[in-house]
Parts: sequence; structure tokens; C-alpha cells
Amino acid sequence: MKGLTALWLLLRGTAHVLGGWWTVRTAFPRLTPAERQTRVQQWARTLLRLWRVDLQVHGQPPRQGPVLLVANHISWLDILVLHAAGFCRFVSKAEVHHWPLIGPLATAAGTLYIERASPRDALRVVHHMRDALQRGEVLAVFPEGTTSDGRSLLPFHANLIQAAISAQAPVQPVALQFIDQASGQPSTAPMYVDDQTLLGSVWRTLTTPGICAVLRYGAPQHAEGRERRAWAAELRQQVMALRD
Repeated sequence: MKGLTALWLLLRGTAHVLGGWWTVRTAFPRLTPAERQTRVQQWARTLLRLWRVDLQVHGQPPRQGPVLLVANHISWLDILVLHAAGFCRFVSKAEVHHWPLIGPLATAAGTLYIERASPRDALRVVHHMRDALQRGEVLAVFPEGTTSDGRSLLPFHANLIQAAISAQAPVQPVALQFIDQASGQPSTAPMYVDDQTLLGSVWRTLTTPGICAVLRYGAPQHAEGRERRAWAAELRQQVMALRD
């Protein structure tokens, strides 16, 4: 029965993704930026609900920018969870742009793409991020650069933090956890790390009822003279503290 339920959830989720793709193709050209942001947030909330992932938000997600969110990275679910809490533009690896269905949805949500192996491209993205922050937008990055197991945090890369320094914009730390509601312990079902496959992570999530995504937002802060590496290290410590 668990497998049949998961298959049904997968089919419903796929239909929802296709519906989002159709909305992007047909409705987005006529919508204002604010209306698009509302649609993205609603779409993410609905997909979490369809896939039985509850959402708890502690602290205050930003309603307007400029602000750069920095969060730990555990799963493919992270972007959905952050979008469900409040719209933001993500910085993502360039490969996502070419993924079927997901690529057009990410692009429509304003994703900035980066070639992670190219220092020159990182500089280009930092400039685009600075410009977006100066326009008053909300951006989000995962400074670990890849997913971790959720129990510990990888070092935070500092390159993208430079955008907030250049724009004189605040950075807001965000801690993300997935909790098994029955036991109250961290859930490994959505984990997507090392040699695990995306399909395997999705299937574990759909066959594991009672998952709760918990977001904890810290207070926005300015650089106050800190250079990017020192600031990134302090932000990592603050994200770790928010999880406790």
C-alpha cells in the first residue's frame, strides 16, 4: 500500500508540475512581477501539500528586499520550501537551466544560473546579484555549494556573499531541517547527497509520511566592515546555531 500511495502522489505531483509549466507558458507573459511571485509561492505551497510535507516557519521571512538569504542545503526540496515561505530568486547551477520541465519553471521564477567551475562566471553572477539587490529584490543562495547530510554543515563559500557587500545590502541567515513528526528527530528521507539519485530521494520522500520542513530565519545583518570570507564563516556559525 505504501508503494501504491507513493505512486499516486508522484502522479499528482507530476500533474502539478505540468500545470506549472503550462501556467508559465500561457499566463506569465500577462502577469506583473508581483503576480508572478504570488503564483510561484502558491505553486510551491500546493506541491508541498500534495506530497504531504508540512511547513513550519520560525522568524520572519523577508517580504521585500534588498536582502540576500543564505541557507544550508540538504535536498531538492529546499527550493520548494523556501519559495513556499516567501518568494525569492535563487542562484543555481547552470545545468538546471536545461532540465526538462524544471528548467523552464526555474527560469520563470527568476533563477540566476552559474557555471560553478568557472571563476569568471562567478564574477558575472555576483554582478547580476548586486544589480538585483540594488533594485530591492530578495535573493537566496546555498553557500555550501552542494547538498550535505543535514547533520553538519560544509564550509560556506564566500564568493557570492560579495554581492551583498557591493550592494550594501543585508544578509539573512536561514536554517533548514526536515523533521520526522512521529519521533521529533531529523528525517533523512529527503536527503540528496553523495551517490544518491534524485529519483531515489523523491521516492523516499513520498513513501515517508509525517515529514515536516522547518525553516528558522535569523535577523538580517550588514557587513559592517567584514570582508566576505570572515562574514561567510560567521554566517555559517549563525545558521548552525539557528538549527539548535
